[in-house]
Amino acid sequence: MAAKPVVQPTCADIIAQSRAKFGTSGLRGLVEDLDDATAIAHVLAFLGHLKNDHGLQFGGDVWVGMDLRPSSPAIAKACLRAITHAGFNPRFCGVLPTPALAYTARLNAAPCIMITGSHIPFDRNGIKFYRATGEMLKQDEAPVLTSTIPFPTDLVQNNLAGNAPDSMEDLLPKPELTCENNWLNRYRNAFEGVLDGLTIGHYQHSAAGRDLLTTLLQQLGARVVPLGRSEQFIPIDTEAVSASDDEQARQWAQEVTFDAIISTDGDGDRPLLGDEHGQYLRGDALGILAAHALNADTVVTPVSSTTAVEKSGWFSSVMRTKIGSPEVIGAMDQAAQSSRNRVVGFEANGGFLTASPLLSPWNKHPLAPLPTRDSVLPVLAVITLAKLRGVPLSLLTPLLPGRATASDRIENIPTKKSHALIAHLKSDKTSATTLVQDGSAPQAIDETDGLRITFVDGDIVHVRPSGNAPELRVYTESDGIDAANRLLKHSKSIVAELIAGL
Repeated sequence: MAAKPVVQPTCADIIAQSRAKFGTSGLRGLVEDLDDATAIAHVLAFLGHLKNDHGLQFGGDVWVGMDLRPSSPAIAKACLRAITHAGFNPRFCGVLPTPALAYTARLNAAPCIMITGSHIPFDRNGIKFYRATGEMLKQDEAPVLTSTIPFPTDLVQNNLAGNAPDSMEDLLPKPELTCENNWLNRYRNAFEGVLDGLTIGHYQHSAAGRDLLTTLLQQLGARVVPLGRSEQFIPIDTEAVSASDDEQARQWAQEVTFDAIISTDGDGDRPLLGDEHGQYLRGDALGILAAHALNADTVVTPVSSTTAVEKSGWFSSVMRTKIGSPEVIGAMDQAAQSSRNRVVGFEANGGFLTASPLLSPWNKHPLAPLPTRDSVLPVLAVITLAKLRGVPLSLLTPLLPGRATASDRIENIPTKKSHALIAHLKSDKTSATTLVQDGSAPQAIDETDGLRITFVDGDIVHVRPSGNAPELRVYTESDGIDAANRLLKHSKSIVAELIAGL
């Protein structure tokens, strides 16, 4: 009997077997799920999609960067092998912020791939994919997931891509500095001298752009005091800043006279900006102030951002989307194509995106569009706003309407349970009423992304399964930060009780 022919698997076959999944911002999964096969299959499928549907030519550059997670170098090496196998030229830039990589790739009309888990826990990682025009959108996922490109099994070298190497040099080529230099020039030109005379505390932790950001702040005139540098990876979530990080910032501000404290998340695309007292601005408040400073006309933001963006009256148009930068980018593209002027976007995590040419509020230097999350532009724009007004950062937040948001997450909640909770709250108004302490009745329900309930007294509670991890996000909005935090504490406890009973 003749032997049955061996059928070569396709990239779709390998992807279907993987537990790593696309979330709100790229591919995410446990480190053990991001093995060589998974990384290679996704990269080959992505490049095949760009060749078939977006005109990518063989032999072109594909830029690659990574964050400081110990699992990132091995995943990057697998991606570099896949790029070469596919017939393209890998340009490895080493450890750097995601927007710095994306900026250079956009300047060169080339795709890029960033190895990062952003803010998610240490035992996870991810891969972000960028087309030549910017971030991969949700509609790009289907062609990747169904790719019929044959999978080259000979490229798989390790069963586990996350195995930490003895040294990065043993795995990867020497990084080139093109992306870093382009990134520095973008802001040197637009904000030269804006930080003259200011003392900036830089909470470095394990952020991919910690050294680059310190260099930039110094070149813009600041005296920079490094804070909290760590050689162990710390997953900083700028949308749900921990109580210990809040307290640490206030303590630093008591020890040193700062004009601001600046930080980012792990891959440098989400900012933290603290005032002279060490009080961090909420990401959506930072986004509103930055959009105002940049004279934006149209603002795109997810449904989870504060309603202060509409109540401010600063913008001609406000568009709401599902949560996730691809959703914001898609809506920004539509706005820009419909002749809307000065289109920007921001998320509640502080990430700031631009779809239109803008001018620096400091020296009117042109700022080219960068439709991906950026942590530097909103920080410099808001510091500029304070400097031009001659006030400390703490006096900018009173410019906003009296609305404040708070958020946190409940970890280790399977997505199935999160959806069951949402269904329960929709069908049981009595349970929904318990989410607020005063028993105010639900007035409106928004199902754009998860379940967002506006109560008669104006308070808002929003619950949503995370797109990146098995956890439930809880967002609240009220008339002040203390009220928003009290509402968050109460609603989280109620949500936990309801989940336990499901």
